[in-house]
Amino acid sequence: MEYFQIYDSAFHALIGDAPQLDLLLEKDYPFAHEAGVFIPEKNELFITSNQLVDGEGHRRVEISKIILTDDGNVQSEEISCPEVEMANGGVNYGQDKMLICAQGSGSAPSGLYLVDITPPYKTELVVAGFHGRPFNAVNDVVVHSDGSIWFTDPCYGFDGGFKSKPRLPNQVYRYKPTTRGIRAMADGFGRPNGICFSPDEKTVYVTDTDWTRGTGDIDDTRASTIYAFDVREYAGEPFLTNRRLFAFCDTGIPDGIKCDMDGNVYSGCGDGVYVWSPGGTLLGKICVQGGVANFCFGSRGGLFLLNEKRLWRAQLAPTVRGALLKL
Repeated sequence: MEYFQIYDSAFHALIGDAPQLDLLLEKDYPFAHEAGVFIPEKNELFITSNQLVDGEGHRRVEISKIILTDDGNVQSEEISCPEVEMANGGVNYGQDKMLICAQGSGSAPSGLYLVDITPPYKTELVVAGFHGRPFNAVNDVVVHSDGSIWFTDPCYGFDGGFKSKPRLPNQVYRYKPTTRGIRAMADGFGRPNGICFSPDEKTVYVTDTDWTRGTGDIDDTRASTIYAFDVREYAGEPFLTNRRLFAFCDTGIPDGIKCDMDGNVYSGCGDGVYVWSPGGTLLGKICVQGGVANFCFGSRGGLFLLNEKRLWRAQLAPTVRGALLKL
């Protein structure tokens, strides 16, 4: 139980009688950083690495497929998607595709890419800018049940020195594939990062990770915060209203964010995964040394935690289901 810290008695029901934290895979480089796209039909997991630098100083991000076999073995293979430069967040899209965020580079655009989940991993650019102005460094993405695609666009590419000066604010966007229409939905962030919907899709949660900028620029007075917005309809279109501070992370930043089917909010933070009630009460933590940038739900209370050089699986109560796949 040392991995599971309880701050509110309601956390007992979430972790169950026998919570576990198991190390699935370890490497000597940060292969497990972002995305976390679970494919239940294949029992596979797609993840993106942190920045990797070769001997000549060239930067890249690796996309890996993690294969979870029936006998308990874990296999890993790098997949080739050269168009998706500096990949970051991702999400399931239909039965046979996923959406991957590309932060881009000096020569390649930042944007959203559709990627097949089977070889040869065919890739298609979905959107790469706001009416002619290029995105900064698209970070994380979620899909609404109406088919619209919501994503965050902080300027971490410029912070990190691999993108040019931003031409857009740090904002949240909504893209409508049927019309190819794009709207800015929320602004006023330091660095908008993770994004998810509540299970009833009446609330959007956005993490602001302004606490850290680029490499080593940290300021404890900047946002390390989750904001909540109500989704309201006006003239037949959604708007985000009632912006409010939902939670503040005490260690590091709240990066990736997900909800379970009961509306509890999970976020990868500087010392593990935090869990809050829908009302913003910290229920507990799944503690992992070095923190968790992102994570995703598997099935029946399973959570895959991306811990840079390590991939973990936390087992909560089997009644816990992630709101994204409802497994």
